[in-house]
Amino acid sequence: MNFRQIEVFHAVYISGSITAASKALHVSQPSLSKTLRHAEGQLGFALFRREKGRLVPTQEAHLLFREVDDVYQRVGSLKLAVKNLRAGGEGHLRLAVLPSLGLGVAPAAIAKFRTGNPSVTFDVQTLDHADILRCLYERESDLAIGFVAPNHSRLKATQIGSGELVLLHRKGAFPSGPARMDLRKLAGRDYISLTGSGPIGALLAGELDRLDVQVNEVASVRTFYVAAALVRHGVGVGVVDEFTAQATVTPDLAYSRLSPPIRFGVHGIWLEDKPPSQVCQNFIEALKTLLPEMSA
Repeated sequence: MNFRQIEVFHAVYISGSITAASKALHVSQPSLSKTLRHAEGQLGFALFRREKGRLVPTQEAHLLFREVDDVYQRVGSLKLAVKNLRAGGEGHLRLAVLPSLGLGVAPAAIAKFRTGNPSVTFDVQTLDHADILRCLYERESDLAIGFVAPNHSRLKATQIGSGELVLLHRKGAFPSGPARMDLRKLAGRDYISLTGSGPIGALLAGELDRLDVQVNEVASVRTFYVAAALVRHGVGVGVVDEFTAQATVTPDLAYSRLSPPIRFGVHGIWLEDKPPSQVCQNFIEALKTLLPEMSA
């Protein structure tokens, strides 16, 4: 299929009719129908069948659409890149961040960065720690921001800042709590664990084991913001990163630093054979300035 055929197929699949697709692409219906017939002839199978006045995708069309949509999105990204280059090469940055950093840190950093770089555009996605290598390797993102840099020969990283884990709880749960909360105070309490949440969750679990703290695990989650939501609804207490705590805290919630403190780094990560562009490097520097300001 050539790109024109891909474009027509995509439009008909999304809209469900020749009429709507022709309006979306600003072409005549006969021209669009002809392109679609040529595509089906080259493929050797039908893409749509007509039912009650609508075009219904065949099973082959459903399978093909997964690949076509990916191509379509990539072409859209290419068009945006060309547009940015025409505008003066200010750049477009594809950013992948952990969900915890997508709540407050990344939006604040982008907003601050664009005040001095208004022509730079962003594409932002959230991902789990385990997906960082795949995301960069498949060229979905230029830069990933994570808590722990994956130990892989194809990846390079620089530390942007650091953070701490904090205890998130409803106000009144620890009425006379100190500035730093001893982890041993969690013993016997209803607790939301971070089992399977990546290296930071493993770091916390190791500290609880070291102190021999036995908690009453009432829920297990993989992301910090889900843990924060459960705390907010009174399910139990939870340990989350300070950035999630700041972004999700409400008047009925409070958080305390831990004793002993559990610290982690925040890293910018990229593919070794695709080093950061100048725009990317500038954004990393902006993050290095911003993170200390947002630290608890």
